[in-house]
Amino acid sequence: MSLDGSIGDIPCVGAIVLDSQGRLLMVQRANPPAQGQWSIPGGRVEPGESAVDAIVREVREETNLRVRVLREVGKVTRDAPAGGRYVIRDFLAEVVEVAPLVAGDDALDARFVHPDDFPSLTVTSGLVEVLIDWGILAPR
Repeated sequence: MSLDGSIGDIPCVGAIVLDSQGRLLMVQRANPPAQGQWSIPGGRVEPGESAVDAIVREVREETNLRVRVLREVGKVTRDAPAGGRYVIRDFLAEVVEVAPLVAGDDALDARFVHPDDFPSLTVTSGLVEVLIDWGILAPR
């Protein structure tokens, strides 16, 4: 919280993880915001934590997978329900250790999703458009 009592920017990260079949790692959110909707793994950066460390931690907590961050892809901002705004830095990452894909932490479900299957999922607002803009997904 800032000196004037406003919440301000909340640093967050998101992980863009594709498998060898071009499927995107997605989690179904267990908690607000976007409860029940599908999105990429991610969350808040903890105090003193780097964005890269936050990505590795969040993916592990939400999916049981270990990843290596390759590069930053882009940044989006979203209004936070309690005020302020989430500033989300999204990173391309790859799985470095094969492990069972298991939803954990604040995820109801986790799976690799083929782009053709996105219309059957309720995804978080703006996700598909941003991934198309960044060249991660092909336009439909």
